[in-house]
Amino acid sequence: MPRRILQLLIGLPLYGVGAALTVDAGLGVDPWTVLAEGLSLRTGIGVGWMTNILGLLILLVWIPLRQRPGIGTVANILIVGTAMQLALWVLPPISGFLAQFAMLVGGILLVAIASGLYIGARFGPGPRDGLMTGLRSRFGMPIWAARASVELTVLVLGWLLGGTVGLGTVLFAATIGPLVHVTLPLFDTALASGRARLRQAASGVASATSPR
Repeated sequence: MPRRILQLLIGLPLYGVGAALTVDAGLGVDPWTVLAEGLSLRTGIGVGWMTNILGLLILLVWIPLRQRPGIGTVANILIVGTAMQLALWVLPPISGFLAQFAMLVGGILLVAIASGLYIGARFGPGPRDGLMTGLRSRFGMPIWAARASVELTVLVLGWLLGGTVGLGTVLFAATIGPLVHVTLPLFDTALASGRARLRQAASGVASATSPR
């Protein structure tokens, strides 16, 4: 449990900082952040705070989908956007494609590591991930179809509102899945617990069969 809590409390702020790096790079962001950017431009509310607000609104959609939030779900809504907004306040403006691209790549890598940490803590899915699984369980939609339809919708809506769509959007979509596929097993507390039990069992067997 201490490890799980620590992973959650490290992973969620890191996710927000990684997302802020992709925003500051100015080369395009993931679909949900495109929507948050667009709404931020229209309302004057910071993009980080708008990320929190969107998370809360998505959580309300969970009700008809009969999804139950976990501690991690609520923490996600409160922490990710807040860390993102704080990071955007202190990050300096950058210029030049190489510097922007380096910041974009750094942000995506940080998001992947952060995802492995907070998902691996197993305190419940984030509001957006829970929306996808809720659509699958409620309507029988394949998870890829649910994700594709929802993210394409928010991407187009965010772009129409003025959110940044570009190279970063494509790069994020193409790489985040494979990257999280690498980072999640490294931080998955259930896998770590299982490995520890196997080592303990092996040690017990070795002890029982050792000559005396």
